[in-house]
This record gives sequence, structure tokens and C-alpha cells, in this order.
Amino acid sequence: MPRVRFAPEGWLFVIPMIILAAIALLLQWYAAAIVFGGVAAFLLNFFRDPHRRGSERHVDVLSPADGTVVQIRDVPDGEVWPGLTKQVSIFMSVFDVHVNRAPIGGRIVHYRYEAGKKGVTVAHKSSSDNEQNLIVITDARGVTVAFKQIAGLLARRIVFDKKEGDEVGRGERIGMIKFGSRVDAFFPPEAIIKVKMRDKVKVALTVIAEIGS
Repeated sequence: MPRVRFAPEGWLFVIPMIILAAIALLLQWYAAAIVFGGVAAFLLNFFRDPHRRGSERHVDVLSPADGTVVQIRDVPDGEVWPGLTKQVSIFMSVFDVHVNRAPIGGRIVHYRYEAGKKGVTVAHKSSSDNEQNLIVITDARGVTVAFKQIAGLLARRIVFDKKEGDEVGRGERIGMIKFGSRVDAFFPPEAIIKVKMRDKVKVALTVIAEIGS
């Protein structure tokens, strides 16, 4: 069985619920204790951070997020990053793992934060309108992949643990998005997309594209 860890960002939310549940029990407010305990259990599940080890093939691009594929499309060259013309979008519900991981190993050559809305992330316009981080990684072969952490309707904060210039390993944790969100991944034209619409994908485990041979 995979080893399941807990994202440290979650303690800020979980500990108050546990304390409130304990106080409610001491006061014999059993209904309130059940509510607070249920919220704590939900948060423990939401902030889980399972240990996963996906493909080590250098041509494989791993999913940067858990969720459902909601969009596969071509994008104009340069719209997101020069040379990237294919997009796969993954919607993360509140029941998915929200920790994000690097889809390939390499160097973070670009990082940019953009303030924006917190609209519904299944909508195409959320890719450009919503609050987001853009991360671009280039590997040792010179292959470049980009992805966006996009805040959703319920999202309260985008967490990015790295900085421009950092080296990251394939599947290494790079951050998370709290409470519902979306991740868009972008690939060069020669990439072979390995997923289809409505597929369920797992962060750092599912191969979503193949680049090179």
C-alpha cells in the first residue's frame, strides 16, 4: 500500500477543528462535537499527501495534479510560452489530492504569479482570468514543459515551494492549491498526449504525455 503523508499546510485548519470537537465533548455538546469532528476528518482527507513513484522513462511527462481531464486543445505558439502549443487541463475537486508535483525533472527557468479572479475552473476562461502561478521547467535534453496552478471558486491560497532557478526532480513536490482548483499543463507540438477527456489522473503517477523517443 502507498505510504500516505499529510501536507503541513493543513494543520492550520485541522488543529482548530480538533480543539473545538474536544471542547464540545467536554461540554457534552454532542451534535457540535460530531460536526467539528466531521470537518476535521474531511480536512485530514483533503490535505493528504500520498507518496507516489511514477514512470522513470525520460520521455514520460507525469501528471502535476490529481483530478479529471477537462480540456485537451491546441494553443497558439507563444500564448503561454514560446514553443508550447498543446494543453491538457486537470480539474481538482475537493476530494482530490491537492499537492502539486513536477511533471518532469529539470530546472525551473521561469516562474510568474498573476493576480486574478477565483471563478469556476471548469470554464476555459479560468486559464487566463483566474489567479495563477505559471511554472516553466526545462530538462537536461532541452525539452520544456509548463504548467499553471490556477485558483478556483473555493481556493483560498496557491502555495509554491520553489523559486526560479531551482532544480527539481520528476515527481518532486512543488506546492499545492487549497480547496478546489485546476492545473493546466503545456507541451511542445511533438508531444504525444496520453490521456483523453474525462480521464481520472493521479499526481506524479499518471503519464499524461510523451515527448521524444
